[in-house]
Amino acid sequence: MDSKAELVLPPAKIYIRKSLLRGHRGKTLNSRQNLGEITLNDIKIPQIRHPEKAHRPDNAQPKKPSWIRVKAPGGKGYNDTRSIMREHNLTTVCEEAGCPNVGECWSQGHATMMIMGEVCTRACSFCNVATGKPPEALDVFEPGRVADAVQKLGLNHVVITSVDRDDVEDGGAEHFAQTIRAVRHRSPKTTIEILTPDFLRCDPSVLKVVVDARPDVFNHNLETVPGLYPEVRAGARYFHSLRLLQRVKELDPSIFTKSGIMVGLGEDRQAVLQVMDDMRAADIDFLTIGQYLQPTPKHHAVDRFVDPDEFASYEKAAYGKGFLMVSATPLTRSSYHAGDDFARLRDAREAKLAAN
Repeated sequence: MDSKAELVLPPAKIYIRKSLLRGHRGKTLNSRQNLGEITLNDIKIPQIRHPEKAHRPDNAQPKKPSWIRVKAPGGKGYNDTRSIMREHNLTTVCEEAGCPNVGECWSQGHATMMIMGEVCTRACSFCNVATGKPPEALDVFEPGRVADAVQKLGLNHVVITSVDRDDVEDGGAEHFAQTIRAVRHRSPKTTIEILTPDFLRCDPSVLKVVVDARPDVFNHNLETVPGLYPEVRAGARYFHSLRLLQRVKELDPSIFTKSGIMVGLGEDRQAVLQVMDDMRAADIDFLTIGQYLQPTPKHHAVDRFVDPDEFASYEKAAYGKGFLMVSATPLTRSSYHAGDDFARLRDAREAKLAAN
């Protein structure tokens, strides 16, 4: 960590040196002053959210092209969704990862819940979620709060993701299962999509705990091509992630599997096509491809902005390889339009079964 910063995270308290918080939301702070209501959700300073990146050289952030610019979030629907998230003390990946679609999704009452805290034990170079040692154990009341929020939002389809929790023996598998069951109990007609960690440091049996809870969609993102893993996703293993998704199908063939990658990190077309082939070999149903956007100068640099025509060619190629569903656009994210996409995914499976 930067020698100028000191971060202590007892429950509900954050202490940070004044030098790193001058100008933060107009607040004047004394050294080691308790920030009270300010949480990691509010603090976007790279040295605080990403201490492992503090000493990296800055990477220039290129100007975004017109096709990936979005309107600033706001409006009644957005504010109503935000209020429900705050009321239930829930974290969303929409905010933590700086998703460009947050305004559109929240205005429609759609939010991707992020369980198991807001501090990730991994330090992927592309990700804006806060990293470090999680300050708290898993919250046993969180599954109930998620279920209550889903019911209040009236969601037909919900996406639930999480940080990596390598500090927990089962990687949070049982917590995922409890959250799925809680949502099923409160909203039995809501379809459930989960976006899980890789459970790399856990006993292989923990995957069955999640699968036995019967999510409708099991998503785990490969994120990038294997050749870029050492610099983009160093804490993960490409073939482990592929095998995880393959095992989901072996354990329960009725569950849809889904995975996604980002482009614009330095990959080439042939590597992307090879990932598609690897995914199909693992019997993955749904592929997402979106443009990588650099959260801060300390994160992995954007290699290039991929134009919409190239995304369209990836979509065509993926359907040709046998995916039931493909979403490939600059603004595609794992949970973007997930409810509509799930309906199309289900229809595609039924059409394929009918044709056979």
